[in-house]
Order: sequence, then C-alpha cells, then structure tokens
Amino acid sequence: MPSKQLRSLVEAVAPLFAGEAEVFSTYWQSPIRTQETDRLWLLRQSRKEVWDTPLGDQRGLYLGPAEDLIADFNRIDIDIPRSEILERMEGLYEEFSHYCAYADAYDAVREENEPRLSPSRLKNVPDWPENVALRDRRADIKKQYGVVGERACFFTEGGYCTLFSEGMKLAGNGGADDLIARAAALVYEDEFGHMCKGIVGLDMENMSAADWTLMTELSVELAGMRIDMRNAQFSFPLSACRIIEIKSGDIEPINFDFQKAAA
Repeated sequence: MPSKQLRSLVEAVAPLFAGEAEVFSTYWQSPIRTQETDRLWLLRQSRKEVWDTPLGDQRGLYLGPAEDLIADFNRIDIDIPRSEILERMEGLYEEFSHYCAYADAYDAVREENEPRLSPSRLKNVPDWPENVALRDRRADIKKQYGVVGERACFFTEGGYCTLFSEGMKLAGNGGADDLIARAAALVYEDEFGHMCKGIVGLDMENMSAADWTLMTELSVELAGMRIDMRNAQFSFPLSACRIIEIKSGDIEPINFDFQKAAA
C-alpha cells in the first residue's frame, strides 16, 4: 500500500497532469490546428526527445548516456555490474527510438524540399521561452535542493505520459494523425511502466516529513510550468484564463492507479 505521504504528493499534482492532458485534447480539436502548427510541435517534440533531460544535461538524452557508457567500459564487472550497463543500454535504445518515431511523423508533414530531421539539425532549432524557463528551473532546483530536488524533477518529467496517452487517441484518423498516434503508442509503452514504478518507488527512499513537503511543493511548481510549456509548444490552445483555472484546481484530476503501478 502506498504511504500517506505518497498519496498526498500524487493528489497535489494529479490536477496539473490533467491540465497538461487538456492542452493536447483541446489542440486536436481546435481550429488553430493546421499542418504548420503540427510541424511546429512535432519539431519541438523531436528536439526534446534528443536534447532535453530531466536534470539539464546539455549533452542530451542520447549523446550523454552514450559517452558515459564508453567512459565506463573498463569498470564493467569491477565496480559497475553488467546488469546496470545492460539496463542503461536498453534505456539508450528506447530513448533514440522515441526520437525516431516523432522525427518520422515530422518528416511526413515537412514542407516540400525541406531536409529530413537529424539530431545535429535539431540542436540548432530555437528553443521556446517556456521550455527554457522549465529547464532552467529544474537546474536551479537540483542545485538548491539536492536529492529531493532531483526526485521532484524526475517525478514530474513526462507529465504522467499524457502527451502519449492523448496522442494515441488520434489512431484511425489517417494521414499524419496515424503517425502521431503510432509515435505516441511506442513512447507510452516504454515509459508508462517505468513512470509508475518510479512513483511507487518513492516510498523506498526514506524521506522525512519535511522532504515530502518540499518535494510536493517543488513538484506542483514544475507541473504547473509544464502546462505553460506544453501550451506554448502547441500554439496556445488553452487561454490564459483557463490555465489559471486549472492551476487553481478547477479540473478533474488524473486518476492514478496505485494497484497497477505496484504490479
């Protein structure tokens, strides 16, 4: 059974995860949605799949872990178990497959004569202010609050997989929607189980009451910033007033299945 502290943490953040989901569900049906806005959010998401990390490692999700694996080669089975290396390699494969899925969706709707995406090209894609603010705040939280700050960053990373669960609902519409749904399904299958286990695993961290309180405050802050980041990424389908309402709790929260997470 999850602890009272873990339940309280999830209850505090669940409405904000629902708010992030509302960004996507609103965008799919919004009159602002065009091929151009689809290209924009897919370009930005592809960039995130290569270069954004929960703790701000500027080497990104692919290059950084690859360099670390090479650096750790001579430590395998000496002070790093082979099982850990295998797990890291599997994670590297998963992360790069996520980039491939969203880059394929982008390439299907790219403009005529536009080159295909590549990690090096994405490195130079301008970031958007709300994403920069979120990344910078994560780095500040890690620096200022140490382990508890890191846990808050990882806990809120991915927004409870709502981009992927909502994106899967586009399946069957044909065209770019099917490619988006396929990419979303791939990432969802990889990430949802890991995310659930990570949340439940917080009960194993022996945090003090003050740590739980701090982590909850930081997680609420970061989850709120995620709504702003996603709303900008998707060309502002939610109004500023609606975002204020969501952050005030005027929304049905995400229902977290602790039983499934513990399985």
